[in-house]
Amino acid sequence: MPGVKISIIGAGSASFSLRLVGDLCKTKGLSGSLVSLMDIDKNRLNAVHTLAKKYAEELGSDLRFETTMNLEDSIKDASFVVNTALVGGHSYFEKVRQISEKYGYYRGIDAQEFNMVSDYYTISNFNQIKFMFDVAKLIEKLSPKAWLLQAANPVFELTTLISRVVPINMVGICHGHHGVDYIIEKMGLEKQKVDWQVAGVNHGIWLTRFKYEGKDAHHLIDELLEKELKNFKPTNPFDDQISLVAKDMYEFYGRMPIGDTVRNGSWKYHYNLETKKKWFGEPWGGVDSELGWKWYQERQAERAIITQQVAKYFKENPKAKLLSKETQQAIISTAKDDLKKEYTKEVYELLDPEKKSGEQHILLANALLNDEKVDLVLNILNKGTIPGIADDVAVEIPVYADKNGIHPYKIDPDIPERIKKMYLMPRILRMEWALEAFLTGDRRVLEEFLIRDPRTRSYEQVVKVIDEILALPENEEMRKHYSKK
Repeated sequence: MPGVKISIIGAGSASFSLRLVGDLCKTKGLSGSLVSLMDIDKNRLNAVHTLAKKYAEELGSDLRFETTMNLEDSIKDASFVVNTALVGGHSYFEKVRQISEKYGYYRGIDAQEFNMVSDYYTISNFNQIKFMFDVAKLIEKLSPKAWLLQAANPVFELTTLISRVVPINMVGICHGHHGVDYIIEKMGLEKQKVDWQVAGVNHGIWLTRFKYEGKDAHHLIDELLEKELKNFKPTNPFDDQISLVAKDMYEFYGRMPIGDTVRNGSWKYHYNLETKKKWFGEPWGGVDSELGWKWYQERQAERAIITQQVAKYFKENPKAKLLSKETQQAIISTAKDDLKKEYTKEVYELLDPEKKSGEQHILLANALLNDEKVDLVLNILNKGTIPGIADDVAVEIPVYADKNGIHPYKIDPDIPERIKKMYLMPRILRMEWALEAFLTGDRRVLEEFLIRDPRTRSYEQVVKVIDEILALPENEEMRKHYSKK
């Protein structure tokens, strides 16, 4: 079929955008498509554009690219809009975190029980949610038949909100379920012989089924945990799928937490740095500690520099071949020693003409357009799939996609009641509070978040921290929004 227009909002996020471009290059059914790269950071946008064009040319892919800093231009006539933007970037998070910690909220007011991921807005999320909501409304206006593929956080809140109130095709996408692949690889099992299923909400999914060669294989998880945790030491701050905290959650809830769910436990694992180190391991205490997040931020900054250096290299060496060993070594040499091994693996996987990234966006687009059925794990409204959860709450579940849309699989066996009552319901309530605050503009809802927070010692503490965050220059619209009575 003829190509379509695919818009990537926040395309300056180089690693993610190039993974999507790589998948497009390797998907024949999307040949001839126009990729609209949109970002407000001109330097990052141009760097990604240079590398994307070079990559597509050398793989012989029939793709066209455009760059724009105008949101409407990118969305108009698109068939798919991938939204990966982070309003204010990580620098905004750090401002909010510093103010929060001044008033006694370790790791920030947005670090909430069952929602501890460090760049996931819970309370100070107005700017992010407003932008994502506006994108959805623009799609309704300019490209009403398009699919919104929501990649940026908060995926749970946004998928629920937009699916409820904006009449467009939309789905939330995350890659946390790949934690199951990590477990299978650690066990040395043949992947095609494993029957597994995950279910829950975004960043709160659980391994509901795990069979090997048709038989229950949970005993293999027990054996893996016992073996790996005798001398547990993470290789990096993200290395937590097989960790003391994962084991503790598994033993309490009766199912294995998968992906970011491990980061999103109760306060038991997150009171302070010492507590985090106990459960997530030395030296970082997990990626959401002050040490782990610093590690991540520094690597992200370095990756942005590397991307621009590599783009500059190709501008200065237009005849250089991306797929040649010489050029690949030149690319890898731009990385510092501590990132070189990781970057080498990433470069070779990206440039492998056969290997796809593991992201689900292009797989979904291809299935919807070309009727190539594919199994995925996506965020969609529950509509009865998980008993006990409201129909209009977004759940992360296994589905298959084809030309007729997205179809959920039956969750079999069901999620245990303890997980529903003690993990999912509290998390769902926090999502509903966030949407209540956004939709009503009632500042008191924000205050109630913190009044119920164990770090709070007085109402005055709550008022002062919210006042100072709202007073930030970039929060002018948020400040007006929450001045409503």
